[in-house]
Amino acid sequence: MEVKEQTRHGMAERAKFREMKEGTAEDWALIGGNFREFARGLPDRVLKHLTLLEGDFGGFPICRLEHCLQTATRAHRDGRGESYVVMALLHDIGDTLGTFNHPEVAASIVKPFVTEEEHWICQNHGAFQGYYYFHHLGMDKDVREQFRGHPHFEACAEFCEKYDQSAFDPDYESERLEFFEPMVRRIMAKPLKSLYADA
Repeated sequence: MEVKEQTRHGMAERAKFREMKEGTAEDWALIGGNFREFARGLPDRVLKHLTLLEGDFGGFPICRLEHCLQTATRAHRDGRGESYVVMALLHDIGDTLGTFNHPEVAASIVKPFVTEEEHWICQNHGAFQGYYYFHHLGMDKDVREQFRGHPHFEACAEFCEKYDQSAFDPDYESERLEFFEPMVRRIMAKPLKSLYADA
């Protein structure tokens, strides 16, 4: 029996297995084709999710989206490459779903598309950013020292100093999200590394 699903454009064929081990080459060719189409929509989903940060202040002087835009704008105006700027733009995208581990959520999103150093910066910026405020919350501001000696320590410290911790200025004129959209699309067009990159 042919299994189909209703889509906006009519009925679409679906795989026939009930367990993955029953799947055929035909099933996986069908799934692979759907995967490629779904993957092309990733930039749209990421940009849409980023807009959820708009108007979310959390007590900060500017909203979380403006902070992301300001961080990316500062990196762009400083001459950083596109993948670095996209990492800067998305570094706090995890705030909505990863309230207690937002750097790791953001790092997982950018990992296939950025350099190892940029991924490491994104993944660890929370600990490095704490240098500027953890002591006000009764926490250890030097928690980043656990990473001292790591090849990317200085790069992460620089990201936080130059772009992240300084990006809370209500008077700073950031580029709008539309400015960064082509960069996001270019960077996410082809993963540098991914288990599924060849699918």
